[in-house]
Amino acid sequence: MAQARRSLIDLDSTPYYHCISRCVRRAFLAGFDKYSGQNFEHRRAWLVERFKRLSQVFAIDIAAYAVMSNHYHLVLRVDRSRALNWSKDEVIERWYQLYHGTILVDRYRKGEQLDEAYMYSVDKTVEVWRNRLYDISWYMRNLNEFIAIEAIKEDNCTGRFWEGRFKSQALLDEQAVLSCMMYVDLNPIRAKMAKNLQDSDFTSIQERIEYYKKQSTLENTEQVTQQPKQLMAFGSNANTQTIPFKLLDYLELADWSGRHIDPKKRGAISKAQPKILVELGIETAVWLEAVQNFRRQYSNFAGQPSALRQCAHQHQQSWYRGVG
Repeated sequence: MAQARRSLIDLDSTPYYHCISRCVRRAFLAGFDKYSGQNFEHRRAWLVERFKRLSQVFAIDIAAYAVMSNHYHLVLRVDRSRALNWSKDEVIERWYQLYHGTILVDRYRKGEQLDEAYMYSVDKTVEVWRNRLYDISWYMRNLNEFIAIEAIKEDNCTGRFWEGRFKSQALLDEQAVLSCMMYVDLNPIRAKMAKNLQDSDFTSIQERIEYYKKQSTLENTEQVTQQPKQLMAFGSNANTQTIPFKLLDYLELADWSGRHIDPKKRGAISKAQPKILVELGIETAVWLEAVQNFRRQYSNFAGQPSALRQCAHQHQQSWYRGVG
């Protein structure tokens, strides 16, 4: 039985979430459909452009993404404090970039003098919009609705495009965030759609690598600190606005993991564990199992056993999958 989304999204436990949406039956999100003979590769760009646009409006950042043939993955971070610090006018302007407003808010935007009762109504409406602008459900609803309308229009048909509501996993600790991001970034390699990270089209890892290569044309590659603006940056543990790992360490780990998943991938596999795994104390076998079967290991909450037990207790549940 499906659970209410409010029981699955717990911002007090974690701001990180893994979201997945899958097309219904044989509907194609992107790629070549052998049944109809049509190529829908261009739809990948629709999706990437749309969720990046939404992240500029919502207080929700993109940590990782992968667009596959009939589904997509997103690792999102909700920045509730940022949304709560927006002024009333900023909330209104953000909302109007995506949706229609109300008559009273229209009058307020035009600079009309409104009495106290009207202003109270405006303030209440703005607070509703503010809450929605850091709500994953509203983010995913807008994204999926936009893609479905465009795809159905292109297919000249009616009916459902997505098989149902999106699935979400709360990532309760750093290990879960790292494992899930790697699981998403390695999706094309695991599905044998790409032979290496550079060829993993429409993934966050490919975008980060290409951006890094452009920046590394500087004489000193150590000066390369800039990262793609529309993706969450890697940084230090002290900065809560960044992913708590170093970019080069993550790229090294991705390359090492990809070579284990696909033995035919060029290059020798280093026997030494990547730096991140050593720092987090993660065993090689445990890590490789996680990045290949992350979705099967966990259900709606992912993390180490202690984090899963604590979260289950807070939600008055006996256990969550993955504790064992």
